[in-house]
Amino acid sequence: MKCVGCGKSSAGISENLPACLNCIRSFPQKVLPEIKKVHLKSRREFKLPLTPPRDPQGVRCTLCVNSCQIPEGERGYCGLRTNQKGSLIHLAGTPELGLLQWYYDPLPTNCVADWVCAEGISPKPYSSGDKNLAVFYGACTFNCLFCQNWHYRNLVGNLIVEEGFSPGGGLEKFVSAEELAACVDNRTACICYFGGDPTPQLPHALKTSRLALDEAKRRGRTLRICFESNGSMSPSLLKEAAELSFESGGCIKFDLKAFNENLNIALCGVTNKRTLKNFQYLAKMGKKRKEPPFLIASTLLIPGYIDREEIYNLSKFIADLDPNIPYTLLAHYPCFYLPDLPTTSRQQAEESKAIALNAGLKRVRVGNIHLLT
Repeated sequence: MKCVGCGKSSAGISENLPACLNCIRSFPQKVLPEIKKVHLKSRREFKLPLTPPRDPQGVRCTLCVNSCQIPEGERGYCGLRTNQKGSLIHLAGTPELGLLQWYYDPLPTNCVADWVCAEGISPKPYSSGDKNLAVFYGACTFNCLFCQNWHYRNLVGNLIVEEGFSPGGGLEKFVSAEELAACVDNRTACICYFGGDPTPQLPHALKTSRLALDEAKRRGRTLRICFESNGSMSPSLLKEAAELSFESGGCIKFDLKAFNENLNIALCGVTNKRTLKNFQYLAKMGKKRKEPPFLIASTLLIPGYIDREEIYNLSKFIADLDPNIPYTLLAHYPCFYLPDLPTTSRQQAEESKAIALNAGLKRVRVGNIHLLT
């Protein structure tokens, strides 16, 4: 495959991401317009808004970094908010309703923080049969071409928006905060919100958490609240989520996709500036609670794109904030719009771990080792 920037052929270039890593970093003005066409195609396939709307007369949504200005009758980038007669209508993700799927996950679960969190470390603090309430939200603020959970788009993309739209009308995946909180029983040790991403529906997650925590307290039970996110939420919502996780003994897991902003835009369609700033805020807060760790970072090792430089810069960024922040390196599995890239090799994983440790981090782990080739 030839790079649209330098014209050179490279085995590390995906057909759907037709630019080499060097050109993405060094000549973004030349290659990002071509990559944007792929992002547009991937969103059009699922009937999602193609770009964050920027209508000067539109209604502004402030939940995430995209800061959509939504024109009349259209949706914001996440697909869950629309402008109806000048009012911002939440199609889901309000304190009343969430567009989601949920299930019970036996502990220890396959969470990226299972090796350091209170519910996964050894000796096990939980009882046999304890479980995690896994909440998979059906929307996202990014558009990752490598998305490992891309099927969330089938939930949000199928929403039909029209005047007089009634959330939940005939769609079984809308769940109220009260209904979701009621799923927390005496065997539920923690709730983990992921997706997609919890960011577009954080008001729903916050209300669910408060209801569940109140009931757990009444029963004399411990309940931990955890979030796994791309970190693009507004600072005010992050503060609320962080306080719930911190006080309950839970954790917040940020998936740091890339350090270089141009690479983040190429891979995910959106800037990472908010993510890195929010991570800095959480790192400062995390120093007040050493164990269990409050903040955990992870990065997907995408062959050809997340190289040694990216891992070093991400690791140095984390280590400068707090070298004790746990960092999980995850194996990439080819899917969605990057199906022609290989699975992460064991060599890349081991080299990445060594780089992270050399950058100053003290707690680094390779996850998804069963996928390594």
